[in-house]
Amino acid sequence: MYLDSAKKQELFAKYGKGATDTGSPEAQIALFSFRIAHLTEHLRANHKDFATSRSMKMLVGKRRRMLDYLAKKDINRYRAIIKELGLRR
Repeated sequence: MYLDSAKKQELFAKYGKGATDTGSPEAQIALFSFRIAHLTEHLRANHKDFATSRSMKMLVGKRRRMLDYLAKKDINRYRAIIKELGLRR
């Protein structure tokens, strides 16, 4: 499986406040970004997989809403996570 609990712990430790911090916006955005990258690679090979395409679009929307929330709450944390994940050019 591409995303096991060890990989999640690593993502949460790197982007969240700790390895068990699953609720912070930064940790959730990092997890969404990892899943979106995986689904993007899958869709490059399987371009007719419409269910996965829909799932990826829903994940992108969730990440966008979480980023909007973080920008309203704390602009400095928003800028830090954008820069760290490389979401903008």
